[in-house]
Amino acid sequence: MSSISSLYNIHKIGLFGDHQNKDENKLIKIKEIKNINLFQIVRYKNSNENLSNFKVDGLNLSEKLKTSSNSSTRVLWMGPNNWYVFSTKKILEDLKNFKKKDFAITNLSHSRSIIELEGDMIYEVLKKGTPLNVDKLKAGDCANTIYNGITITLDIISNKPNIIRIFGLRSFGESLYHSITDSSLEFGFKSL
Repeated sequence: MSSISSLYNIHKIGLFGDHQNKDENKLIKIKEIKNINLFQIVRYKNSNENLSNFKVDGLNLSEKLKTSSNSSTRVLWMGPNNWYVFSTKKILEDLKNFKKKDFAITNLSHSRSIIELEGDMIYEVLKKGTPLNVDKLKAGDCANTIYNGITITLDIISNKPNIIRIFGLRSFGESLYHSITDSSLEFGFKSL
């Protein structure tokens, strides 16, 4: 069975918006992240397991509003005893260590649209649609918020250069994509 991207036939490659006479390296870069494994891990309230005993791709479950990561995997804290694990690797073997009596693990790999923004003006794009004070976000932070009425998760990948991943439900992927690209038009953007 083949996987069809949530933005298949929506995400177009090219230059858009106010890009004329601008250095392409200074434009906002927008790309869809595809073919990534996403699992949600939830620890049950009655579990007494020590979280430091559990690792995914060598990473501990991250702390409040933080992310732990390596070159292939990111673990985002989503709430008390609740994490998202994004990985380009097959991590099922690591997840087998989480006992069913203590943890619920759900494969959400095909349930999200993931859009990555890079560039100096990406925080200005976010400010157009979210009430969250994005100026205070640093690399390794994550946050749940809304963007023009669509529930999203922000994962701050880097501050130099500015790189943010935005996760939204797959069913809202097209609306989220158009909302982000519309907000990027005044700065000009390169769709990769």
